[in-house]
Amino acid sequence: MVHEFDAVIVGAGGAGLYAALEASKTAKTAVISKLYPQRSHTGAAQGGIGAALGNVEEDSPEWHAFDTVKGGDYLVDQNAAKILAEDAVRAVYDLENRGLPFSRLDDGKIAQRRFGGHTHHFGEGAVHRSCYAADRTGHMILQTLYQQCVKSDVQFFDEYQVVDVLFDGTTVRGIVVFELKTGELHVFQSKAVLFATGGFGRMFKITSNAHANTGDGPAILARAGIPLEDMEFFQFHPTGIKGMGILITEGVRGEGGILKNRDGERFMERYAPTLLDLAPRDMVSRAIMTEIADGKGINGDRKIDDYVYLDASHLGREVVEEKIPDIADFCRTYLGVDPAEEPMPVQPTAHYAMGGIPTDVDGRVDTGKQVYDGLYAAGEAACVSVHGANRLGTNSLVDLIVYGRRAGMHIAEYVRNTPAKTANAGDADRARERLDTFRNRTGGRHVGPIMEKMQEVMMEKVGVYRTQEQMDAAVAEIRTLRQEFKEVTVQDTGDGFNAEMLQILELENLLDLSLVTAASAANRTESRGAHAREDFPDRDDTRWLKHTLASLDGDGVTIDYKPVDVSIWEPKPRKY
Repeated sequence: MVHEFDAVIVGAGGAGLYAALEASKTAKTAVISKLYPQRSHTGAAQGGIGAALGNVEEDSPEWHAFDTVKGGDYLVDQNAAKILAEDAVRAVYDLENRGLPFSRLDDGKIAQRRFGGHTHHFGEGAVHRSCYAADRTGHMILQTLYQQCVKSDVQFFDEYQVVDVLFDGTTVRGIVVFELKTGELHVFQSKAVLFATGGFGRMFKITSNAHANTGDGPAILARAGIPLEDMEFFQFHPTGIKGMGILITEGVRGEGGILKNRDGERFMERYAPTLLDLAPRDMVSRAIMTEIADGKGINGDRKIDDYVYLDASHLGREVVEEKIPDIADFCRTYLGVDPAEEPMPVQPTAHYAMGGIPTDVDGRVDTGKQVYDGLYAAGEAACVSVHGANRLGTNSLVDLIVYGRRAGMHIAEYVRNTPAKTANAGDADRARERLDTFRNRTGGRHVGPIMEKMQEVMMEKVGVYRTQEQMDAAVAEIRTLRQEFKEVTVQDTGDGFNAEMLQILELENLLDLSLVTAASAANRTESRGAHAREDFPDRDDTRWLKHTLASLDGDGVTIDYKPVDVSIWEPKPRKY
């Protein structure tokens, strides 16, 4: 079956919905999602959206941009950060006007709280910048944008998995998708395609990411020959619920929560004496792992699965129930811990990909050497690069609404002046052969053990702290798993709602991205942001102030580079 649209958006999170909303102003627009849109992972974002509204104290978009650059350890493209911070203010008010129910101050203005790495006067102290809706901010964004898209006649295709992208040279002409309900393949002809498929944290054993976060967009484009940018930088959020990965928002620390070791010490005083528990996430995660390695985790056994405490009990029950109600429910449900009375056990958890599909500030896929006409990306699947080596808290939601909107606006203009390139049912043949291979193979391997092994390898060898030996071993083991994947077969022969086929497609994506991530990390011989090497502990701007571009090359990865935009602030040591 062939469907004809002007614009096709793959992914129904915040970036995809905002892009669809803007594109629909001139374009017949479809949104393809393997989930019902309101189940997209944007809904898991708790803490807020960073915007220099100045509702609580003096603030400035320039300070926000500086914090973004500094927090990203100067691998951020600075013009992109400037656009992010300046447009964040407009974006928040736009969401408010569209109906998003922000929490309020007593004077009726949008409430703001402190968040890690956000400062006033270029680093003098923490600032109230995060605009929030209790601890359900992402969920409210999804609700608001989805309703607006329905109002604007955007067409939704829910429970469809993208499997291939169609090109005419370097110009996109559509995609091929797998309908979960029937097992059939559909071709979507389109002048413009935007990938907003989210992150790929499921490559790690302990992660805050939903099961659907399998990097579908980046992996498909990587197999199409497009290099991925800065894949070595993967953020570990410092406060995941012990053993589960469910996130405890940074907003808890923004409200005054304190990290403590087994001795009851507020250990962040030794690592970030100015910002303390609200230092950038990479610094807090490393501090926790250092405490554990020194025997100061709660168990004191120096093992990687030890943990520390996040204590919010001193804030009082009223604050806990008003400001972080969902977190309190999570802890009571899964841990039997009441945050209003006792500390929460936390450990770093794989959380956010700074790297992804390379784009310019209008969302166009751009490697620095080649722009792909009609092909766009936004959100966590993309790399603008506005997060550099480490994303600041709240900037993910800012990224979605600022760069999702910009991409949608560019699509709206692009399709007005671009003739359609045709696609037909035969364009699904390559994908059909792939799926038939899984169906027709007998006596092959099952997807489960390969998935589990991949997650263990990535967690243990490409985690918070890294060494050359570990990362080289990870590359070798992932290569072996990719070979084993070639023997995977579908044991469920049914067509409708074949979850096993979906798992196979997702595993293929994760294995490819794991290889690119591990190889990119092994290649960068410095420590910067979330990429912390024990064998190369220092940042090396002379050799490594550059973006990595990593391309899949059969069973290997080819590395290239492109420059970082440092046109506004000169890189300096990062101290808090």
